[in-house]
Amino acid sequence: MAELPGAQRAYRAPCPGCGAPVEFRSAQSAFAVCPYCQSTVVRQGETLARIGKMAELFDDFSPLQLFAAGRVDGQPFTLVGRLQYAYPGGRWTEWIAALDGERTGLLSEDNGAFVFSLPHMLERDAPPAGDLRVGATTAFNGQGYTVASNEQVTLVSAQGELPRLPDLGKPFAVVELRSDQGQVLSLDYDTQPPGAYLGRAVRLEDLQLTGLRDESTKDEKGRSFACPNCGAPVTVNLADSKSITCGHCNSIIDLSQGIGGELKHAEQDEPVRPLIALGSVGTLQGVNWQVVGFQHRMGSEPGDDEHFGWNEYLLFNRQRGFSFLVDAEDGWSMVAPTTGAPSMAESGKTAKYLGKSYQQQYAYNAETTYVAGEFYWQVERGQKTFNRDFANGNALLSMERSANELTWSSGSKMDSATVAAAFKLDAKKDMFKRADAAPLSAASSMGCGTIILVVVVILILLIILSTCSSSGGSSTRSSGGSYGGYSSGGGHK
Repeated sequence: MAELPGAQRAYRAPCPGCGAPVEFRSAQSAFAVCPYCQSTVVRQGETLARIGKMAELFDDFSPLQLFAAGRVDGQPFTLVGRLQYAYPGGRWTEWIAALDGERTGLLSEDNGAFVFSLPHMLERDAPPAGDLRVGATTAFNGQGYTVASNEQVTLVSAQGELPRLPDLGKPFAVVELRSDQGQVLSLDYDTQPPGAYLGRAVRLEDLQLTGLRDESTKDEKGRSFACPNCGAPVTVNLADSKSITCGHCNSIIDLSQGIGGELKHAEQDEPVRPLIALGSVGTLQGVNWQVVGFQHRMGSEPGDDEHFGWNEYLLFNRQRGFSFLVDAEDGWSMVAPTTGAPSMAESGKTAKYLGKSYQQQYAYNAETTYVAGEFYWQVERGQKTFNRDFANGNALLSMERSANELTWSSGSKMDSATVAAAFKLDAKKDMFKRADAAPLSAASSMGCGTIILVVVVILILLIILSTCSSSGGSSTRSSGGSYGGYSSGGGHK
């Protein structure tokens, strides 16, 4: 087992439930779960007292495990505990990271990526959770934040050493706030005053982790099951899947509560055929990505009956987590969920993130109409959000808002030929072409005289149209909505 960073003395005592040894490696740990009988014990001086029994862990097939070690900001840490929570959208895990004899942090999932957080002392008391509504802005310690989620959660299981222990099964609020500097502030209302943790996004590859769970030793039992609709075999391939579709009958199956119990499902008809097949592997931006999910979405501007559609491919890389490849009428783009939340002008016309300003392109209502594959959030046909799309040249930002969550994604536009080549579909590259390429390619072949002639013709047409409009009524509609949006699904949980 890995040694904790820093010089300290481990404490070991017999479990009051079964007599097996229970060891405390971190001086900050007040509780532990016996690995043999699941007794929850509290350290009282030189003895252990049993205060209950912990439920079995929900196996999330994470590459992380107890005693995995790494470095963050040059400081070594070791994972000594794990807390598993449930909320209406599913479950998530927080790993307790012991940095030294005085501090513990949290390594937790965030939209398929990871966030490393440390305890944060607030200069003012946190308001009641009910006062922090999703989308509202506030400030703590001089930093502005946007409320990104407000959920009622419960602790369902734990493992290893724990600095704190919420009451098992007792609901409490967890509010997440995000800044335009890429930070996430989590307020846990299981204590008074609420506990606060401040974190930022990290990549597993940058943490230099050792002692990770060996993929080859995973127990694959229980990861395959019979479709609750048609009985065909369904296999779960991703560690964090909360939804999957049956490849035989296209039913959407809810995995948010595990696959050992009764599985909820919803049938789908009118299947949409993806241009890039599920399971395909492609190299984009120097990273190998596998297509694990696909969804078709429809949008409409508020007050407008006209609809438009686009496709989203969910991409997965073991070290980078998840990204989205978006196929819209005006071109391809690749984006990933942000850890922070851009600051948006009150009018909604501009947004700022990591020092860069973006202009709003479209604002529209979105609905998921068809899904296939696996998803790390609980996806459903008919899910609705309100979206805003922003751009700064080729750089993109997209916001999605639902009742309990506000999510952002950022990325950039991509050339259609690059996408086709990435997935070795050059023979079908004409099928990848979108409207984005036409103006640029046409302009590049024009001479100066041609451009001047085009400008003169446009001016004449504008004068004619202006004369016509002065003599009668006219109606116009914005061209927005062709860009589409991203389902960044799920929050810090």
